Amino acid sequence: METETTVSRGQSTEDKFTGAIERQTSQIPSSVYLGLALGSMAASLVLKIAKQNHWALFVGQWAAPFLIMGNYNKMIKQHGSDAQASHSTLHAA
Repeated sequence: METETTVSRGQSTEDKFTGAIERQTSQIPSSVYLGLALGSMAASLVLKIAKQNHWALFVGQWAAPFLIMGNYNKMIKQHGSDAQASHSTLHAA
């Protein structure tokens, strides 16, 4: 027996806290996250050259979370809870 696991638009809504975070973070340009990722890689390289291996590893691992946050930011701009609100206002008009 198969169960349906997809969620259709309008079937689920975000809570107020998540919506508030999405509204604030969607104002940040995606290039900021890319710049932070590249900056952490560059800082890691400088630390590695300075023989600060533990710090180099620590700072270098920031690149992936920055890229993930940038991806989430991009998805929120395109498909987030604000997209659902604009979709429902289009049908109301």
